[in-house]
Amino acid sequence: MADKPRTTDPPRTRRLIALVPLLWAAGCGSPGSEQRVVTVWAMGREGEVVGDLLPQFARAHPDIVVRVQQLPWYAAHEKLLTAFAGDATPDVCLLGNTWIPEFVALKALEPLDEPLAHSGVVRREDYFPGIWDTNVVGGALYGVPWYVDTRLLFYRRDLLARAGFPEPPKTWQEWSRALAAIKALVGPERYSVLLPLNEFEPLMVLALQQGDPLLRDGGRYGNFESPGFRRAFAYYLEMFRRQWAPPVANTQISNAWEELGRGYYSFYINGPWNIGEFRRRLPPEQQGSWMTAPMPGPEGPGASVASGASLVIFRRSRHKEDAWRLVEFLSDPEVQKRFYELTGDLPPRRSTWSEPTLAENVYARAFREQLERVKPTPKVAEWERIMITMQLMAERVVHGDEPPEEGLRQLDRDVDAMLQKRRWLLERGLTP
Repeated sequence: MADKPRTTDPPRTRRLIALVPLLWAAGCGSPGSEQRVVTVWAMGREGEVVGDLLPQFARAHPDIVVRVQQLPWYAAHEKLLTAFAGDATPDVCLLGNTWIPEFVALKALEPLDEPLAHSGVVRREDYFPGIWDTNVVGGALYGVPWYVDTRLLFYRRDLLARAGFPEPPKTWQEWSRALAAIKALVGPERYSVLLPLNEFEPLMVLALQQGDPLLRDGGRYGNFESPGFRRAFAYYLEMFRRQWAPPVANTQISNAWEELGRGYYSFYINGPWNIGEFRRRLPPEQQGSWMTAPMPGPEGPGASVASGASLVIFRRSRHKEDAWRLVEFLSDPEVQKRFYELTGDLPPRRSTWSEPTLAENVYARAFREQLERVKPTPKVAEWERIMITMQLMAERVVHGDEPPEEGLRQLDRDVDAMLQKRRWLLERGLTP
């Protein structure tokens, strides 16, 4: 999914929120003849709170009425495709970053390079480069990042110190030593790291740290037998082989936060919403026992995945100028600061991170550092299917149902089949 869908993304973003249509007018009363209507679709918690931001927009633009419809993430993708087929798309939409290539392929989104060139609010250089890049497809900009997400380490700092490591690891070699020392410390019934077998993100992060792309030849073929992915996959498998990680899905863990609190594992690769979860779910006496750290890499501080969601304008919008005004408003650093306070979603602009509420958050600092080293996933419409296929292959290999070499060969074959239509279009000079 897109991260907010299973991008990527995060358990909090997969909550089953009831579909509730909401109306917030950025002006008073019913739309009059002098007012113009901009429709917005937003998902999950973000759809609930966006109305709190609109009164300020109303004061600046009394001639624009903003109507917001909240969607649950689990139903949003299908509803957007249905709306596109029925010529009923909104003007502005919150779109998961991994969905953008698919809707670009459908020619559903409006390119934003021209309004960006004249904008005094949206400044490319203020955004984390990897996050900005998720919105660029074929050299054109199709979205403006609204909030960001990535994966890094949540860890038990006290157990790591007891194992002889006062600082979190920065390389794979350091991480391996720490994982081995923690396993020796906690014994056979506990583990060093949680890598849920029904989540593709941990393996994908390790793969993004390699020099080899996940797809080759311009996204025409899978590249999972490359030296880079082999290295990442071998390291991933080693964690299970050495019993540093339990071979389980997250559905087999009663409570991921409490299990880290009781030391069932000491490292957990996950996203920023867990800052709030650990604060809420661990008792006061354990609040000093956990911390966050950037991902270690093969030779030094490592990359992670560029996820999150962006604001897009649909090509069929009849109010593109007004829609861009709303995108600019929601992208303003002061508005993004307020949005962070309401949701906990991390802002995509460096300038917003200088605000005390973020700068003084000790758990968020690792995310600020990691966001300088994030990479987008391949920008092909088939990527979400590819991610699920990769996760299922890894699960089979971990359980011993398939040898690693055969798993990689079959993964490339499956992905090549998924990309057949893309190759056919590219061979004819068409945009997939």
